Amino acid sequence: MAELKEGDKAPDFSAKDQNGKLVSLSDYKGQDVILYFYPKDDTPGCTAEACNFRDNYQSLQAQGYVVIGVSTDDETSHQKFASKYQLPFTLISDDEKKIVEAYGVWVEKNMYGKKYMGTARKTFVIGKDGTIRNIIHKVNTAESSKQVLEL
Repeated sequence: MAELKEGDKAPDFSAKDQNGKLVSLSDYKGQDVILYFYPKDDTPGCTAEACNFRDNYQSLQAQGYVVIGVSTDDETSHQKFASKYQLPFTLISDDEKKIVEAYGVWVEKNMYGKKYMGTARKTFVIGKDGTIRNIIHKVNTAESSKQVLEL
């Protein structure tokens, strides 16, 4: 599959959030969406990123953004993560890896010489019309919301 780029139509999806509710990207048509992909709940970088979005959530909402986090963790993991850090936004469980594959973020990684498949940290800013406005390839976990607001 070709890599997604700015101007492409964002792939729609339907998956359950941390509360077991079925959520689709198309539910947010007419809104600007920050769709951020992260490797794993409750790990240092992913926690920093989620807490940065949480701490700046009101500013993001004031700019008209909806925030959605996606990882391959299950609903229970997402529920614990959201509760532990009081995350006010939706976390999507992509345990079947359909969304990460559609967005091209399910990639081969290398840690200490060991290769494995995992989720690349990447943020997609999707416009009201469902097209990808911006892609942040190098996410600064401590400044993730600022990266979006400065676009």
